Amino acid sequence: MATIPKPATVLERCRVAPAPPPNGSDAAEHPQTLPLVFSDMVWLHFHPTQRLLFYKFPCSKDHFIEHIVPNFKKPLSQALKHFLPFAGNLIYEIDSGNIPELQYRPGDSVPVTVAESNEASDFDYLSGDRPRDAGEFYAFFPDFPPDKIESGWKKIPLLAVQITLFPDTGICIGFNNNHIVGDASSVVGFIKAWSSICRHGGDEEFSSATHLHPFYDRSVIKDPTGLLNNYWNQMKHVKIESPPLNFPTNKLRATYILQKSDIQNLRNLVQAQKQDLVHLSSFTITTAYVWTCLAKSSAAAGEEVAADETEYFVFAVDARQRINPPAPATYFGNCVVPAFAESTHSELKGKNGFLTAVGLVGDVISKKANNKDEILRGADEWLAKLGGMIGKRLFGVAGSPKFDLYDADFGWGNPNKYESVGIDVDGSMSLCKSREFEGGLEIGLSLPKKKMDAFGDVFCGGLKITEQTS
Repeated sequence: MATIPKPATVLERCRVAPAPPPNGSDAAEHPQTLPLVFSDMVWLHFHPTQRLLFYKFPCSKDHFIEHIVPNFKKPLSQALKHFLPFAGNLIYEIDSGNIPELQYRPGDSVPVTVAESNEASDFDYLSGDRPRDAGEFYAFFPDFPPDKIESGWKKIPLLAVQITLFPDTGICIGFNNNHIVGDASSVVGFIKAWSSICRHGGDEEFSSATHLHPFYDRSVIKDPTGLLNNYWNQMKHVKIESPPLNFPTNKLRATYILQKSDIQNLRNLVQAQKQDLVHLSSFTITTAYVWTCLAKSSAAAGEEVAADETEYFVFAVDARQRINPPAPATYFGNCVVPAFAESTHSELKGKNGFLTAVGLVGDVISKKANNKDEILRGADEWLAKLGGMIGKRLFGVAGSPKFDLYDADFGWGNPNKYESVGIDVDGSMSLCKSREFEGGLEIGLSLPKKKMDAFGDVFCGGLKITEQTS
């Protein structure tokens, strides 16, 4: 494994500001502020969210600089006029104790890095599925500019973007965003708007598609029990955050595929043995299977885990249509709530571990997703519960098949590969639709080599067994 990320040569650093709004509006000419709501505050100290999209698009360096880059920046500017918060900052008055807020001010902009990979052959390696050195992906998305302190106010940037040329091979777009600005629904909505504007050579089509425009009215998120103040009083004194990532990462990144037939075989296995389980979605089946495979592979990976040690599984549930009253589908911000399942190590790695995991995950989803009275149950204890899991056997999910980026076409065709880089830090799996198999799912993992090898053996071996018994 390499000890440092392979370098990419920076060709340009610039900033892109929102374009003037249409119809004579002066919206971008005045400060705009968005208050945080309780579902934002959960993510205040969360690590940045980093995404990479790889596009197979052979072009020369001259064509890249003269045509691709300008036609990348202008649509970004046009997209930002609809999504002003991305160009702004999280701000708070350092000594006041007041709740932070999102603010856009005229002149704010998004930092953009233009780069060239030093080795064109890396494209096929990086955009593959097999295990690859996790550290090699860090040359392809930008770091955030440092926080600023001005007149007693702290300003924290929310988005940075990089476009990298692999000469005569392809292009990679790297996104680095602060989770406080929005969840996957909001961020993916922005990326798709930007790609649509880029593909169509202007924002006329997106501007006319008002049903896709972000909804900014925070008053739709009701907080009758004062969760926002509760969370802020906890967060301003104690940071709940993941440990920093060091290099070398000593991790490999790999993608595993569950085809539609694999998911159905696993579902058949459950239905044959536990007919009372009713919530058997692809998400439930997939996450339960991966959670179980991690537990079953622990011994072969050299881990010493006590039989009664708790295994935690945490995932986010989109609450837009589940809160009362519902929020619009295009509500901009964080409108997800954490859901928790837990078992013991011996239960998950045992003969019926998969059945146990499916039952636990399905039960949580059934309660959270199908009962509006349950969506916020226990919310006053969420932060303490999450904080108590740090450093323990915690497994999570980044992304969702609902928010698919494999159709984010910037004019170079659909992506060849999507990578969620943030899973290097928090031990989550990434999850998205398969780019190759209709009805299939892609699972991204970042693990030490010994653990990755052990997981792969259990994962593939389990699928062979279910295929033979179906």
